[in-house]
Amino acid sequence: MAEKEHEDNLKRAREISQLGQDLKECVKTKSSLDRENAKKLDRLEKLAKKIRGEAGGEDDEVQILDAPPDIPSAMSLIADNADLLSKDVQKTPRQVVSASVIDRANVLLELVKIVRGFFR
Repeated sequence: MAEKEHEDNLKRAREISQLGQDLKECVKTKSSLDRENAKKLDRLEKLAKKIRGEAGGEDDEVQILDAPPDIPSAMSLIADNADLLSKDVQKTPRQVVSASVIDRANVLLELVKIVRGFFR
């Protein structure tokens, strides 16, 4: 059962990386998010929360020192962090609680909040 949960977490990590790349590509052609890409952002957020929870983490406040000034730069940071989170999850054994996975997930979630702030 623990092995299946770990495998599910690895699948989530791969999906997060793919969603990050998809979102980064979408803002290259347009400067806003359409309905489909907003759903991808929601899915990325949900998966990041699930991975953080599986790693034993909670909702911690994260300060992003150089907050992205616009949507394209925010999406670029999301894609980069999604890829790093995916790599961290994949190299972490299932029995280990990884602080780097938790931290990376929290940064990713904070970036999602920043992107949503651009639309308010």
